Amino acid sequence: MSDLGTRAWERAEPTTEDYGKPFMAEQLIDSFGRIHTNLRISVTDRCNIRCFYCMPAENVQFMDRKDLLTFEEIERFVRISVPLGLTKIRLTGGEPLVRRDLHVLVKMLAAIPQIHDIGVTTNGILLAEQAEDLWNAGLRRINVSLDALDPVKFKEITRRDGYEKVLEGIAAAQRVGFDPVKINAVSIRGMTEDEIIPLANFARRSGVEIRFIEFMPLDADNAWEREKVLFAHEIIEKLSQEICPLIPCPGQNPHAPATEFQFEDGIGKIGLIASVSRPFCMNCDRFRITADGKLRNCLFSLEETDVRGMLRGGVADIEIASAIRASIAAKKEGHEINTARYIQPDRPMYSIGG
Repeated sequence: MSDLGTRAWERAEPTTEDYGKPFMAEQLIDSFGRIHTNLRISVTDRCNIRCFYCMPAENVQFMDRKDLLTFEEIERFVRISVPLGLTKIRLTGGEPLVRRDLHVLVKMLAAIPQIHDIGVTTNGILLAEQAEDLWNAGLRRINVSLDALDPVKFKEITRRDGYEKVLEGIAAAQRVGFDPVKINAVSIRGMTEDEIIPLANFARRSGVEIRFIEFMPLDADNAWEREKVLFAHEIIEKLSQEICPLIPCPGQNPHAPATEFQFEDGIGKIGLIASVSRPFCMNCDRFRITADGKLRNCLFSLEETDVRGMLRGGVADIEIASAIRASIAAKKEGHEINTARYIQPDRPMYSIGG
């Protein structure tokens, strides 16, 4: 553990005299000096499509609803995390919009003064009917997963219908005020190469931003192979050759997972999330809580902390805060996808939270 991480851990550890006192503002710092301000909250593991890189096609065993964190439990966890430096939240799933009255949770979280950024990642199928309620509740950032503009390819990937509803959801989100709407597209060799140019042109004419994401080993079928990863540099070359040269955007957030580019002619912006070819682990500022209340310090973590048990077991806020600090302090250097040491988590993506 570095001196910085050690000092942060020793300073943060409460004494018996601290119980019942207000928390002092501090930072969640791991042993590599990374400060964590960004929480991803999965609100459900259920989903209305079955993307092969995330879920099995059939016979998915979902969590019992009584095991899911309630909105009040999520709010309490966020309020405990705020004095530790939390400022940013993203709601995920499964598909978060299948969680009834999600806008109510958004409104609860938006009322916390220190939280200045709330986003949702959705597949967009239910977005048209919920976009306005989400906007009115205080949501301002939305990402829609759409890997293909070809309806046939869409169904091959998702193994369900819903293509037109996704496009309707994107249009509805733009109409109520979300700007930009970001589109997440997983890039898979042998499957989505032909979708890169259509998606980029869609961005150029519609005003959405496309974020191409390298295929990661978190699929439920354990079928990931490195040969299936369509690398970010290949996407940049293809876009530059077939549409227009790409140039890096100025003033990029070093903690953001995407490296952003804009077309040289000024029309359209593209993001590249190179989780495999160019890991950004050392700039990571994120931690996660699953729908059933398990705290994870990394998407690829092999360990979890049972926060739900503490929330329902009468544990004091300050003890939960201590458990959060301990989880962050134990965060590993990186995911090790590119090494022989990599071990795929037991949970697939839909169960962790995207």
